[in-house]
Amino acid sequence: MTESESAPAPSRLGRALYGGILAYMAVDGFRNNDKRVAIAEEKGVPMPDVLVPFVTGMLFVANLGIVLWKFPRASAGALIVFFLGTTPFIHNYWTMDGKERQGNKINFLKNVALLGGAIVLLDEASDQ
Repeated sequence: MTESESAPAPSRLGRALYGGILAYMAVDGFRNNDKRVAIAEEKGVPMPDVLVPFVTGMLFVANLGIVLWKFPRASAGALIVFFLGTTPFIHNYWTMDGKERQGNKINFLKNVALLGGAIVLLDEASDQ
């Protein structure tokens, strides 16, 4: 029996739901790469044309690791790095006004919640 088969059903369901959101984020990131590169460039991210697709790929691969429960510590760690590295720099709503501020505040808070989930998954992976 593999680790993913021995995990309790709610854990598999939770990972699938969590992974669905992360997969959507990664696919959307690849589809809108040019827009995201432009935003990263505007925010002062170095080499955005290289880093944006790299971190999007990292998000996608780490997500697969969580959903399939393969290399779960490395996968959860990569998600933590992703959210810590992108959230405060890309969604810095405190520097914005109006609708831009509101939209980025929502995305900032969503990412903080997803970061919390990655921390829980890292703790779960460490117990196995």
